[in-house]
Amino acid sequence: MRSRSAASGHVTAEVALAMPCLLALLGMVLWGLGAVAAQLQCGDAARAGARAAARGEPVAAVREVARSAAPPGAEIRVTPEAGRYRVRVTAAVSGPGPLAVRVAGEAVAGAEQP
Repeated sequence: MRSRSAASGHVTAEVALAMPCLLALLGMVLWGLGAVAAQLQCGDAARAGARAAARGEPVAAVREVARSAAPPGAEIRVTPEAGRYRVRVTAAVSGPGPLAVRVAGEAVAGAEQP
């Protein structure tokens, strides 16, 4: 009987040591998924902004279209080029401790001819 209770104590100690590691791993996976989601949002916002710019919308309207699809706090840059528009959306994804990353999406669309 004594060995059975001693083994039970070992399992409890192992679980107590493993749980923080598993929770930290789960947190990192969730943070990674959040960063991927922000990356996708930046790409979608850049495409929406580029489409609006190609239609001839004013730059302020293009920024609003992109901002509506972008992650909160994203920076939006609209650059007119020769016959086309480049829209870049950049966002910071904060993480645990020093693990903050910047994600971006960029799209280019040709100006529509009237």
